[in-house]
Amino acid sequence: MDRCRQIERSISKKYRKAIWNRFVGGIKDYGLIQSGDKIAVCISGGKDSMLLAKCLQMLQRYSELPFELVFLAMDPGYREENARRVAENAEILGLPLTSFSARIFEVVGESAKSPCYLCARMRRGCLYKHAQELGCNKIALGHHFDDVIETTLMSMLYGAEMRTMMPKLHSAHYAGMQLIRPLYLVREADIVAWARYNDLSFIRCACRVAEQNEAAGTDGSKRQTVKKLIAQLERENSNVASNIFHSAECVNLETVLG
Repeated sequence: MDRCRQIERSISKKYRKAIWNRFVGGIKDYGLIQSGDKIAVCISGGKDSMLLAKCLQMLQRYSELPFELVFLAMDPGYREENARRVAENAEILGLPLTSFSARIFEVVGESAKSPCYLCARMRRGCLYKHAQELGCNKIALGHHFDDVIETTLMSMLYGAEMRTMMPKLHSAHYAGMQLIRPLYLVREADIVAWARYNDLSFIRCACRVAEQNEAAGTDGSKRQTVKKLIAQLERENSNVASNIFHSAECVNLETVLG
């Protein structure tokens, strides 16, 4: 409990400007939480979802706005050591997990085409289904600012379209369900710094594809390519990341083809 309080204090004090204020600001700016919401906080076991869960737990404690939380942890087929790490970190952070298992890694491992895309879709479908069964009207995912700008560039470079990762959206297949991203304005570097400051070690993507790439010392994903490109550009111009983000807000329709 002492360590848990120290971790909470680091969010509200040391990382107040970088994490807490941006977290709260994103929720207010995009209207992500309303009175009476029951939110399934989707925990993968990575740094982003664990921080999201802790921030929402703290917000629920201090906010005058009444809402409920369910900390929903899906095991898509983790190795025993990874599943154990998720449980241990949840205990350290004081997060009461509601857990369930799925055969996603097994199914995706048999697919030779677009395994990451298939995995993401299957995960989200399972999370929506279980959250709805638990009486939730929203699921919260741990996507952060860097995910947003990377997705924007990936859509342009590889998808030939101008498409962004929205802070909230309604499910097309689960009636009454909405997806929200409360870490929308938080930079990944600050999440990494927070984890290191508190000596926390989280799992990364633990699927077979990721493990094979890590063993080979390679990661040929398009997201990693774009992440490296943005990092390189930021070394030359510190405003690059914010410019990419705001370019999706400042669209001059008179100069857009089509």
